[in-house]
Amino acid sequence: MRNNVVLDKSFEFAVRIVNLKKYLNISKQERILASQLLRSGTSIGANVTEADQAQSKADFIAKICIANKEAHETRYWLRLLHETEYINDEEYSSIINDCQELIRLLQSIIKSAKDKK
Repeated sequence: MRNNVVLDKSFEFAVRIVNLKKYLNISKQERILASQLLRSGTSIGANVTEADQAQSKADFIAKICIANKEAHETRYWLRLLHETEYINDEEYSSIINDCQELIRLLQSIIKSAKDKK
C-alpha cells in the first residue's frame, strides 16, 4: 500500500470529528451543530478516498474540490461552535489547526493537478 498523506490526514481528522461529535452530544447536549460538523468533517476524507480512485484527471480534480469545500464548511462549523462556547479555546485551537492544514494541502493538490492539465 502506498503512502498517501492527504488520505491519512483526512481520515485522522474524520476520527477527531467523530469524537468531537460524541463529546458534544454527551457533554454539551448539542446535536444539531454537531450533526452538521459530522457530515462535513467526515465528507472530506470520503471525497479524498473517491479522488484516489478517480476515473480521470477531471474526476480527480472534481472530488478534491468537493473535499476542499467540505473542509471550508467544517472550518465554519468549528468556528461557530467555538464562538458559541460549545468548545473552548484549547479544543478549538487544536482541531482548527488540523482543518487549516487539510485546506492548505487540498488547495495545493488542486493547483498542482490543474497545472498539469
